[in-house]
Amino acid sequence: MEKSTSKNNKKKKFNYDLEIAKLHTELVNLQEWVKKQGLKVVIVFEGRDASGKGGTIKRFTEPLNPRVCKVVALGVPTEREKTQWYFQRYVPYLPAAGEIVLFDRSWYNRAGVEKVMGFCTDDEYDEFLRSCPEFERMLVRSGTIVLKYWFSVSDEEQERRFKNRISNPLKRWKFSPMDLQSRSRWLEYSKAKDNMFAHTDTKQVPWYVVNADNKKKARLNCISHVLSKIPYEKIDLKPIELPPLPEHKGYVRPPLDYQTFVPEKF
Repeated sequence: MEKSTSKNNKKKKFNYDLEIAKLHTELVNLQEWVKKQGLKVVIVFEGRDASGKGGTIKRFTEPLNPRVCKVVALGVPTEREKTQWYFQRYVPYLPAAGEIVLFDRSWYNRAGVEKVMGFCTDDEYDEFLRSCPEFERMLVRSGTIVLKYWFSVSDEEQERRFKNRISNPLKRWKFSPMDLQSRSRWLEYSKAKDNMFAHTDTKQVPWYVVNADNKKKARLNCISHVLSKIPYEKIDLKPIELPPLPEHKGYVRPPLDYQTFVPEKF
């Protein structure tokens, strides 16, 4: 009986729509608390290609005010940016009081793709591993909350997602030449990730690993964990009473044929 019960518990289904709706409500509460308390929050999303980072970020930001919760996804650095102090490129995007910033990939590019693909020198890589923990400790000492998530996906699941991207015209844009390169360098990426963790998984700013083979569970687990790591309280909103519309005295609306309407095809 015990084995049967345990097996049933493992197979217990969850209502994704119901659970994400609950989390969205709490995210709004968190947003209002961050605004009221003037908190500064940075959340870093890293992981292999097709690990589900983007989908989680979308569900995270869906119910939130984009002026409060911002997503940063930087492209290839310019020639000028390549000559800057490495972290300088990311500093302008850090949050001010009352803001949440989500990094869809971050300064950890240097420890991953740049290292594996040879886009940085060994000296630049070694310097990053030395300075990154101190950079993040500086953020924490300045009053910034920093959370780092690594989305872990198996090679079998990544293969399935890659094939889906290739065959689906709506997702083909997600498959880049760099994805092809990463396939042949799976082992190098694994070693780079292990070395990155060894140097940057600190007590002050630890890495949190998200099992991302199941996208929906990964989203729920990650958002739930964020909510558990930032103490917040629900703020009671004051009731709002809409004032009556003013009388339209002396106003004549222009004829509708003076305006160009979008054709109503639906």
